[in-house]
Amino acid sequence: MEIKSVPLKGKEYLYTYRNSQQISSQTGLIGYIRADMGAHDAEFFSTWNGFRDELNTQNFKDEIDTVINLLRKDGGFLSNRDQLEDFCINSDNVFAYNTGVDYGVRVNTKKYAFLMRLNPYKGNYNLYCYCYKKDWLDHHLEKAERGIHFIDSHYNEKFRLYDGDQIVIGKPDGSFDTHNGLRDRSERYVVRYIDDYHFEYGRNLRHICEFAELLEKSGNVVVPLRASLPDQCYTFVDSLNMIAIINKGELGYTDAKSANGRPSENRAMVNKLNEQLGVTKAQYAAMKQGSHFGFDKPDADPKNYTEKGTLIKPKNRNHDAR
Repeated sequence: MEIKSVPLKGKEYLYTYRNSQQISSQTGLIGYIRADMGAHDAEFFSTWNGFRDELNTQNFKDEIDTVINLLRKDGGFLSNRDQLEDFCINSDNVFAYNTGVDYGVRVNTKKYAFLMRLNPYKGNYNLYCYCYKKDWLDHHLEKAERGIHFIDSHYNEKFRLYDGDQIVIGKPDGSFDTHNGLRDRSERYVVRYIDDYHFEYGRNLRHICEFAELLEKSGNVVVPLRASLPDQCYTFVDSLNMIAIINKGELGYTDAKSANGRPSENRAMVNKLNEQLGVTKAQYAAMKQGSHFGFDKPDADPKNYTEKGTLIKPKNRNHDAR
């Protein structure tokens, strides 16, 4: 068997961690391997954690053994820790997680998909390999690209989020409610796609209309925290001649400080500061609109701006995008 690894793409990285029973069942998870290379850097101590015994067939066992053994051969990225580190750090053929220490690849066979999270550093598990029925996983990933619909109780869509984005639930004035089964404390929730009418947040599985009714009953609002937006950015408050910070999901601004120089110079300083943070012009424009009018509004989504930060006219927007 000839195998080829490719970088994880899209939201595949979400499936290199333990997920809920609902998601694991829908994606055809068979189980996962956890392994480390030991004190001498070339060993392979592994454990198998099964999920669905009926899918753990002899054919699957033969294929996973073949894949791991081929990657363990001399020159393979699982042959030793040095080889793994070189592959992770110097290869363009990996997905880099935002942890700074984890890297991801996918290996396909005819029937199975092996999604691997790699960590080349001693003291950590060096491999997590999540094993899926390939057609089940790909079908779920394709559907999840539609996004998670957030609606009111009359099925009017308010906004959509990508699988793996986050929300905060609270009162319109920014306080938080602890009743009606919506939240226990003021924290962010990761939202996960189940199907077009159901999603998970925290340990909760909700129908989208049930969730909307709970919000309305409690007087709460849901604030989207899109992964496509930075956590913070700088802004210039013209009317006050101040440079301030916008926080994702929050109205207004914080840490405002009087700016020196002319407004044009201060705007240039804000642009420079945002560039240093890696904030694009489209993200900055969306953050400004969100801080003024709410992050649940379409203009608080960077997909609705050009790379120069200019708002795309509604007739030219892709309404199927999230």
